[in-house]
Amino acid sequence: MVYLQRRSCIHKEDSNLDCLRVVAAVLLPPLAVFLTVGLKFHFWLSIVLTLLGYFPGLVHAIWIIVSRSPDKRR
Repeated sequence: MVYLQRRSCIHKEDSNLDCLRVVAAVLLPPLAVFLTVGLKFHFWLSIVLTLLGYFPGLVHAIWIIVSRSPDKRR
């Protein structure tokens, strides 16, 4: 039972981080992608999409955040 309580706390912290990442995505989409995946392919793709237009970069950043959420990883 203690394990389940700790696990739910971890999920709560991760969801708070996801909210922070969404705010970062609205301000600067590549920053949110960097906070989610680091300096990998999706970060560079986010930079290119943001340079081509703010909206494609924003959509890509939100998609990365949602698809990499802790519930989807397990």
